[in-house]
Amino acid sequence: MRTSLLVKVLRARRLLRRRETWTAAQLAAHQARSVAALREHARTTSPFYQRFHEGLDDAPLSELPVLTKTMLMEHFDSIVTSRDLHLPQVQAFLTGMHPGELYRDRYYVAATGGTTGRPGVFAWTPDEWAGVLASYSRPYAWGRAPLSLTRRTRMAVVSSRTPWHQSALVASTVDSRIVPTLRLDAGTPLEDLTASLDAFQPEVLVGYASILRLLADAQAEGQLHISPTAIFSASEVLTEATRRRTDHAWGHQPFNVYAATETAGIAAECEHHAGLHLFEDLVVTEVVDENHHPVPAGEFGAKVLVTVLGSRTMPLIRYEMSDSVRLSTAEPCPCGMPFLRLDGIQGREQEALRLTGTSGTDIVVQPVVFHRVMDTVPLSAWQIIQDTDGLTVLVVGLRQGVAPQDVAARLHRELDRIRVAPRVVTVREVERIPRTAIGKAPLIRILRSPTH
Repeated sequence: MRTSLLVKVLRARRLLRRRETWTAAQLAAHQARSVAALREHARTTSPFYQRFHEGLDDAPLSELPVLTKTMLMEHFDSIVTSRDLHLPQVQAFLTGMHPGELYRDRYYVAATGGTTGRPGVFAWTPDEWAGVLASYSRPYAWGRAPLSLTRRTRMAVVSSRTPWHQSALVASTVDSRIVPTLRLDAGTPLEDLTASLDAFQPEVLVGYASILRLLADAQAEGQLHISPTAIFSASEVLTEATRRRTDHAWGHQPFNVYAATETAGIAAECEHHAGLHLFEDLVVTEVVDENHHPVPAGEFGAKVLVTVLGSRTMPLIRYEMSDSVRLSTAEPCPCGMPFLRLDGIQGREQEALRLTGTSGTDIVVQPVVFHRVMDTVPLSAWQIIQDTDGLTVLVVGLRQGVAPQDVAARLHRELDRIRVAPRVVTVREVERIPRTAIGKAPLIRILRSPTH
């Protein structure tokens, strides 16, 4: 990491620590000031927002129009506030980008994987990027990761090594003498991952939830021999089964982190593991239904609308993400931080299956329905695939004595219980779960919606 960037990150992190001791009133005042400043910046420097928010200067944030990713990409050149950023040139740069390379030596750029449609492209100045890194460092502090200027801390990140993916960009940026970072691709064969990790011996382990589960099983079975003092799960839904396996393998739970390329960190667990604290000083998060109406705490929303308070190069105001999350109704966390909490993350809207109910109408089946069965089956990994023929369940490492047809029968019973019409469920053993181009292994894949 460049010295100047490191200084900016440390300054930003100190500021974040002070905010964690704020009262609710101080947090609300900060949000109001930050939203007003962001809106004024967008109105005066972004041609798109001048039109998009025309006549709405006095409207509250909740009444502003919603910005979708499609709109963002269609109007990229007029949304960005730097006139030397043009989408075709940035996209061309991303295709040949080297790890950690800056666009025009001035901008950090990354893209989304396109799992929910057209890939998104995002850009940050070095000052903004320091804020991104600071937001990612917050969970490490909460998780008691031994990161400081006074000692070297070995960190291993098992996610994507694709240079334009934000996790790879963050890892290549923080790799330094102070935090030597081993970057591994989640698509690497397990035996190669374990060999690399054994040789490196990380003190901090960061990875997709599906990878942490595989590594925890490898540790329990004697195929991996590492002793991380802090473990962080990101980018995929962390199930209770994966949490238990990680705890069994290394003696402590993983810390769940909710983040996105567009926002950087959104929420994370503290040492009490009592839900994920929203980073309300950095991102205003609205949990809404399909029609963008607020969803009360205790209920899952269909989407979230995020307003990224520090976004300046690409202002994001009420930007739509199709994540289904739930605000907690529990008592305040013992940590005393002023932030609201999430107590449930179901994943993206596109990961929910739409199946025919016994009444003949379509019903939405969330991944948790399958977790009730699959998390009790002795295996290493699984994935549900929906196509026109029904549901196919890929399983890895199914223990001896458990037949695929038995698993299929249990899934049939669970679907019957929630009144899903009879359908074909096939369980197939495979050597490994297919991963996306950026190394993720979604638990639910919809290849083509079935016709009814």
